[in-house]
Amino acid sequence: MASLTYELTLAGLAVGSAAALTGIGLIVTYRATGVLNLAHGAVAMVCAYVLRQLVVDWGWPLPLAAPFTLLLVAPALGLALDRGVFRPLALRGSNPAQTLVATIGVFVLLVGGAVLLWGPGARDDAPVLLGDDPWAQLAAVVALACLVGAVTRWTRFGRELRAVVDNRPLAVLAGIDADRVAAAGWAFGAFTAGLTGVLLAPYVRLDPYGMPLLVVEVIAVAVIARMRSLPVAVGAALAIGVAQAQLTRLHPEGWAGPLLQAVGANLFVVALLVAALVLPGVGGKGRDALPPPTRAPRVPTALWLVVGVLLLLPLGLAGSDLHTAVQVPALAVILLSLVVVAGRGGQIALGQAAYAGLGALFTALLATAGLPALVALGLAVPMVAVTGLLTGRPAIRRHGLALALATLAVGVAVSRFVLTQPYATADLTLGRPAGFSDDRAFYALELVVLAGCLALVAALRRGRTGRALAALRDHEPGAEAAGVPVPRLKLLAFVLGTALAALGGGLLALGLRAFDPDQYDPVRGLLWFAAVLVLGADSLLTPLAAAALLTTLDAGPHAGTAAALIGLLATLTARIPPLTDLLPPPHPAPTGAGGTPAHTPRPEAGPPGALLPEAGPPGAGPSKAGPSKAGPAAGRTPSHGGPVADGARSPVAGPEPAPRRTRPHRPTPTPRTGLRAYDLTLTYPGGVTALSHVTLDLEPARVTALVGPNGAGKSTLFDCLAGTLRPRRGEGRITLDGADITARSAHARTRLGIARTFQRLAVFPSLTVEENVRIGEEQGRDGRRTDPAAVERSLRLLGLAGAVRNRPAADLPTGTLRRVELARALAGGPHTLLLDEPAAGLDAAETAALARILAALAADGLTVLVVEHDPDLVAGIAHTVHTMEGGRILS
Repeated sequence: MASLTYELTLAGLAVGSAAALTGIGLIVTYRATGVLNLAHGAVAMVCAYVLRQLVVDWGWPLPLAAPFTLLLVAPALGLALDRGVFRPLALRGSNPAQTLVATIGVFVLLVGGAVLLWGPGARDDAPVLLGDDPWAQLAAVVALACLVGAVTRWTRFGRELRAVVDNRPLAVLAGIDADRVAAAGWAFGAFTAGLTGVLLAPYVRLDPYGMPLLVVEVIAVAVIARMRSLPVAVGAALAIGVAQAQLTRLHPEGWAGPLLQAVGANLFVVALLVAALVLPGVGGKGRDALPPPTRAPRVPTALWLVVGVLLLLPLGLAGSDLHTAVQVPALAVILLSLVVVAGRGGQIALGQAAYAGLGALFTALLATAGLPALVALGLAVPMVAVTGLLTGRPAIRRHGLALALATLAVGVAVSRFVLTQPYATADLTLGRPAGFSDDRAFYALELVVLAGCLALVAALRRGRTGRALAALRDHEPGAEAAGVPVPRLKLLAFVLGTALAALGGGLLALGLRAFDPDQYDPVRGLLWFAAVLVLGADSLLTPLAAAALLTTLDAGPHAGTAAALIGLLATLTARIPPLTDLLPPPHPAPTGAGGTPAHTPRPEAGPPGALLPEAGPPGAGPSKAGPSKAGPAAGRTPSHGGPVADGARSPVAGPEPAPRRTRPHRPTPTPRTGLRAYDLTLTYPGGVTALSHVTLDLEPARVTALVGPNGAGKSTLFDCLAGTLRPRRGEGRITLDGADITARSAHARTRLGIARTFQRLAVFPSLTVEENVRIGEEQGRDGRRTDPAAVERSLRLLGLAGAVRNRPAADLPTGTLRRVELARALAGGPHTLLLDEPAAGLDAAETAALARILAALAADGLTVLVVEHDPDLVAGIAHTVHTMEGGRILS
């Protein structure tokens, strides 16, 4: 027994040493470049193939081939990736999500290239570099970790590396060559990847698909180390490797025995799942979602007709065998799920292949149990949707890189523990539905299902939910501030995407008349994700084009062509836009006189952009929306003021507003005490106290200003009031009209009537001006649409009712975008308005116009808090001014 334990420990140390090398390379690359390199395993695979090519096929001696591979080929590959792929992304200021997509492109490209060069089969004759002694491998890993630690801590290069990691722009200003540091990081990361591949190749399958995925699994050790600590990564790798080896001696019995054996044999997958879903995530909440499209392309009707004809051609021109054609609609449905989650929602979802595989598996299991095929498929979809709900709930609280790792971990776990296990897939029989056994009939059925799915997603994208998803993708904090329930909406997108993937997976299995787990491999899922991103993730045309392209190329004589092509395009994301951007832009909505859309009733009085009294459809009652309350002050507003940037009339420019109309009688409002903060204290990790026993009372119908130097705590207090930051229990409380709202989220406070703007613009660039404002009205106070005319009044109040209303926000200057953000906040009908430096980026005329609007709103009952550095603006509008310094209110 002792001998067995010792032998298993040695085997575990060998695997753990290779995993530790992966962790070291990933951490060094991440610390030098900020890139989580998912292509690490693909680089390892290529280097292992190169060494085998040199030694086995070309007869090079191992002592010569190994240094050539590890010291020349691997670093050269890393430098090529730096210069050709990632440096252009860094120069363009790409966010972490874009660089992650590029690493997926590199992964897919290298896998496809390896298949083209060496074929898809596995090789079992890889040369052994360090012999069978695991102690030698362990010594090499420990020596390498110590060397990296010494270089990082005690050398000039190490100091430069730490400086670049802490603040790259500041390091560049200090004279550090950040590009050189990044290049060295990529070269070293590729060297460790090559060493990992060379060490693992003799003990695992050397094939283009298995080894890259195996190395992806051991990313867990780097995540456990928080992408920072080399000792933690090495220790975790060795511990997991030894534990996995020891678990192989267990042979549990019973129905759960095969599952437990699978878990024991894939402990790195379990570690990845736990690290991705439970431990603090890599990255953060910010610029780490997929970027919005530069513009929303319009698919011409003629192009849709052409696509429809092409999809119908196999029914008339092909022979009786449509084995390849029947895969296209099914794959298109799977890819349509990525349009919902990644294209419209902006989330990096890498686990769709697993949900498609579950859809196929559940369909096969139910059909094997005796249910008709269509009934089995209909039941499998909601079953997988429930699975998506359970796995998506912990994942949606992650952002960017952490979300990508979480979804990838779920996909790998499903593949390893379910889809490839005989206990789940043995003895399955699957046939086509009755009446659709012929290829043509089944293909026609698939086209009908595909058309229905396209119509469903098109309706989603056009409606309120689609706009909210686009807002979430464009600017998550801004969407939350507009009242969008972000967690619920993310979960909805994930569940809908899961259901579509399951439907497509079930159709694919029915079309092939068999359940094939290789069709739903996680590597294939990465290829699907890359294909959708390359072609344009937010276009309904993309899944059709991608499915046809992938299926056609995979059916060709050269395996790997599809992966190589898609991977190459994905690596060039910094240079070429998505291919659907070649489509024409959408036509603006038809407009009536004055630039107002023809279908929108014009308000009853006043020129465009004037501060108007309440206006609405004939017979409409008074509204509680904020913009409509400007009436009493409008008559007192002077008529001078400069023009605004978009060419529409300024809110204070032009002729005097029409005479004030007599308002309908309003019921006496319930007395309000307003928004209050009591004894707020907030301390950041590390002991920095941002707020210290702050008490603030915002009086209704008054403008309160908060001033003070940078670092005084103004923005922290502002975020606490808005719900972006929430103090811990016992560190103060926030009340609204006497009710404690300290624990309420930002979107919940918006629905209570507290609206806010941001110091850094929080608009949704892929939406038009009117759609931006409509988000506020649809998601705002009480979370329901109570006043459809509020959008029009907000647009007119802020001078946005002209032709600019139909322009995408991405094309507008800062001054106009400030007005868009304010109009969105007012469209929700708030009673309290929190403005964080609203005059930032405005010229003098625009600032004066803003001051008059705010004064008018406050005069008619709106509570306003302004955090502002412009003393003239504060002096002109504020009833109360508080000065902050050192986290305290001084006056």
